[in-house]
Amino acid sequence: MKILHSHAQLQQWRSGFTVASTLGLVPTMGALHKAHATLFVTARPLCDQVLASVFINPLQFERPDDLKAYPRTLAQDLEMLESLHVDAVYLPTPEDMYPEGFVTGVVPGPCGDRFEGAARPGHFAGMLTVVLKLFQRCQPHIAFFGQKDAQQLFLVRRMVEDFDLPLTIQECPTLREDDGLAFSSRNARLSSAARKQALVLHQSLTAAADAFQAGERNPRRLEAWMQACFEGSPAELVYAAVVDDRRFESASTSATLPWRAVVGARLEGVHLLDNLPLRTV
Repeated sequence: MKILHSHAQLQQWRSGFTVASTLGLVPTMGALHKAHATLFVTARPLCDQVLASVFINPLQFERPDDLKAYPRTLAQDLEMLESLHVDAVYLPTPEDMYPEGFVTGVVPGPCGDRFEGAARPGHFAGMLTVVLKLFQRCQPHIAFFGQKDAQQLFLVRRMVEDFDLPLTIQECPTLREDDGLAFSSRNARLSSAARKQALVLHQSLTAAADAFQAGERNPRRLEAWMQACFEGSPAELVYAAVVDDRRFESASTSATLPWRAVVGARLEGVHLLDNLPLRTV
């Protein structure tokens, strides 16, 4: 497995590809877990070369303390990537990614100010900026993203379409632990008590999904079911919404189906998010 520490090393590695070679990119911020592993497992049979990037992007953290607290487990990450037969790992520094004088960024549009964007101002502008730079530098044919970060996935797809970028975005299903909690790098920051309390996110989504299955088609009533799950919970509800899955804006009537329930909450200062599509069986 090649370790690439700079843009120059990445270019040199990338220059050895034939025209017919298919490159798959899995962008990460490290602290890898089982859900990340599924991205690489999905990528392997679809690509001749699989490239991971590990970069904790300072632009997408609105608070310095959140950036400082983000888990860093590079040694374990590299062991996992090696075991998954990843061909190369790109490990840029902030100085390599954003050289002196860097000022240009991506504007996410109205969706970037909703839900996660409202909870974390500037987050999506920073995320899209680094993803665009990774796409430009790595020139992948396919990039792999998890469904758990549904708003991020929506915005990345929107950017690829708006900028006519020559690659495919491949989404991978959300991976959950046995009790339903979605795998997340931020889970490592929770105490054992908060880890159990975090189940309220999945419980709220399940409440909306069950009501939808039972025939409820009023998005505001579905949101009320979600919000009720947080009554008495130590988790601080940030948002609980039913969105039009095609536009990622608040759903209005059943004419805007398909819908997705999305939720964000904080526990012990840790921001968590999750989502579920609302479908009939």
